[in-house]
Amino acid sequence: MSSITAQDIKKEFFKSKMGIAGIAILTILILTSLITIILIPVETFQEWNNPGSWITYPKTAIPIWVNFLSFEKLPEHKILTNPSVQKASNNEINLSSYQFNLNFDYDQFPNDFIYSYSSEYSNSPLLQMSVIRPDGIKLELISTSLPYSNVKIIHEDRIFSTDAMIKKKLMLQSEVFNFGIENVSTEDIIFSKTTSNEPLKGNYVFLIDLYEIENKGEIIESNLIIGGKSFGIMGTDELRRDLAIGLLWGTPLALFIGLVVSIASVTMGLMYGVYAGFKGKKTDETMMRFNDVIYALPALPFLIILSVTISNSIFVMVGFLMIFGWVGIAKVARSMSLQIKTRGYVEAATMMGQRDSKMILKHIIPQLLPYAFASVAISVPAAITTEAGLSFLGLGDPSFPTWGQILHDANTFGAAARGLWWWIVPPGIMIAITGLAFVFIGNALDAIVNPKLKR
Repeated sequence: MSSITAQDIKKEFFKSKMGIAGIAILTILILTSLITIILIPVETFQEWNNPGSWITYPKTAIPIWVNFLSFEKLPEHKILTNPSVQKASNNEINLSSYQFNLNFDYDQFPNDFIYSYSSEYSNSPLLQMSVIRPDGIKLELISTSLPYSNVKIIHEDRIFSTDAMIKKKLMLQSEVFNFGIENVSTEDIIFSKTTSNEPLKGNYVFLIDLYEIENKGEIIESNLIIGGKSFGIMGTDELRRDLAIGLLWGTPLALFIGLVVSIASVTMGLMYGVYAGFKGKKTDETMMRFNDVIYALPALPFLIILSVTISNSIFVMVGFLMIFGWVGIAKVARSMSLQIKTRGYVEAATMMGQRDSKMILKHIIPQLLPYAFASVAISVPAAITTEAGLSFLGLGDPSFPTWGQILHDANTFGAAARGLWWWIVPPGIMIAITGLAFVFIGNALDAIVNPKLKR
């Protein structure tokens, strides 16, 4: 193998269209990772598996851009946070009224709705919620007393459309509708026409009234969430999590896993193989037999056993991948070391009494660096896909939103059978694109290192 300088590698690499394409894709992935780390709060990453953090998001919502490609307009997810407030007083009764206006212009019913509030009061005020439809009909939704307190307190709560009290209240007003509402969901009743179970388009007014005797109470924070069927760039999953957040955080995690495992594996394998080849004789024989033992172990089943019995931490998994990733590199490095050590300048250095470590680091390792760079690039996709495979099998670290973990959750909730393609396709594409970038770079470097491949 002739000596190749860094300048030669750079010059030849940028002549390769495949190498340039790989660098372009990798640059985009790195920029995406940096933007994710800088702009998306770390708390969002840490709360990935906390259902309470995603309660305001819709369940299994399709990406919002699908509305531009479909003839049927799906309801978008809306969070209304600024109600108009009116207050009135009649003798001893004080009324605080909060009004939300919603323009509903969609071809399907919303998934649900949630009213989230925080109220400050004393005694036990009465909370009433109602809706005025575009046809002028007013539907009473709920009427409930808040928990009693003889001192002023702050009470937080949520009212869900799945609340049995709301359905019961609507059933008492069934004479408004000319079709049976017994087996229809709450949101379907509220947003349907009176003559048929079809969406009624127009302006809806949601009213929340707080009645209190003598003392004045108020709702200090009031949010109405209309659970749509379309949301965000990548939609949501069964646990209401924004899949765009998971895909973005999965990018730096994938690069971290791939690069750490490949660099560590190649470094270990290179040093191990070079030392074995340089020393030769019994040292070489002993070291390579150990290499063969590790090489003979079935990596994936062994990783599964280790994940189950020891830990499924992502850092432990990275360590396991390093253990099984260096053996192939060591074999090739050994064969190259055997060739290089027979060259004249290495023999001359030996006769001059140079230490083995100095000869390895000065005369042999530099000759193998082009091969090492190519090996690093080619090893990255294997590490990423192995982690994705383990996570898909449920053996990954559930606290990290890796692409493999997203696919595992999709499989758990039957996304494929339910047609939730936005939960399955994007992480698969991201895995493929990341792997493709490093394969392009690795093949371009390999063609430079191996002239036969180039020809």
